[in-house]
Amino acid sequence: PILSSTSVESPIIRKGRSDVKKRFTEAQIIGFLREAEAGLPVKELCRRHGFSEASYYLWRSKFGGMNVSDAKRLKELGAENGRLKKLLAESLRGSWGSRRRGPRSGGISFWPRARPA
Repeated sequence: PILSSTSVESPIIRKGRSDVKKRFTEAQIIGFLREAEAGLPVKELCRRHGFSEASYYLWRSKFGGMNVSDAKRLKELGAENGRLKKLLAESLRGSWGSRRRGPRSGGISFWPRARPA
């Protein structure tokens, strides 16, 4: 049978999505990194725990040198930063959305006024 493009749905995974369930916690990831620091070869570590070498190197760049409490603090700061960005966006949207633009706004006009004849 011929499959049309609408009959098969493929999930689109985007960077930074918070609604995607993660397989490993920060504590587990830091444990994996410590195992590698202790001398376990990266290929063996990845095979044993079921993740790719690319994931290992990504985690090492993000969590290398951290302990579990540092990783939790990083996660909390990221969430707080997201909330603050959202508040700022809502605040800016409210202040710009309520302004009238044009010659009769009473404020600064972006259009040149017509000169009296």
